[in-house]
Amino acid sequence: MKKQNHPLDKRFEIAHREALIGVILVIFNFIWWYGFAYGLGSKKVEDYTYVLGLPAWFFYSCIAGFVLMVIIVIFTVKYLFKDVPFEEEGGGSK
Repeated sequence: MKKQNHPLDKRFEIAHREALIGVILVIFNFIWWYGFAYGLGSKKVEDYTYVLGLPAWFFYSCIAGFVLMVIIVIFTVKYLFKDVPFEEEGGGSK
């Protein structure tokens, strides 16, 4: 049985691809945050290093991680996401 081409098929493929990219970005953000927060933050308070007056674990997990994610999301939306029309193509009003 051959699959019929329908205008919605391509839009759903694009939506699923972009949703997968979004999930990957969330997982990457969590791993970044967790790695720095618990990797550097598991030391004794006396052994903390500081960046701009903040504990290094906080700076890298929350401040630098946020800035990095903003840059990655801007790049992703600009270069990987596609503009998809919401209307069906070729279908006039009935």
